[in-house]
Amino acid sequence: MPFSELFDNEFKERNRGHFSAIVRVAFADGKVSLEEKDFLNKLASRLEISEDEYNEILTDPWKHAINPPYLYTQRLERLFDLARMVHVDHHLGDQQEVMLTRMGLALSFTPGNVNYIVSKALSLVDKKVDLDTFLFEMENMNK
Repeated sequence: MPFSELFDNEFKERNRGHFSAIVRVAFADGKVSLEEKDFLNKLASRLEISEDEYNEILTDPWKHAINPPYLYTQRLERLFDLARMVHVDHHLGDQQEVMLTRMGLALSFTPGNVNYIVSKALSLVDKKVDLDTFLFEMENMNK
């Protein structure tokens, strides 16, 4: 295997883990709405998830580990995707918020501030901010 493929495989595995985390959130309330399905389809395309991988992850979203990125900005980008998934069906069930908090912990946000971070993320997504605004607000929320 060429050296360059090592990074490519790690990148793909990280994307599969991220996508499976979002699928877990989508299934948290026991059903997937049409809006959630549309979001999953767009996200799968953006994350370069093949149709076979897509179907495999939908069948068993717990198979892939969540590999949090090292950079804080990248973790916030993943949180943005997750928060949008939770918010996409326009009502926040208790189970979805719990799942989002778990995903926040899996993304290496600390137990002491994960609830605050999740709450802030959900309030920003509720306002329908774009990714750049989300990143700016999240990075500067304590200033």
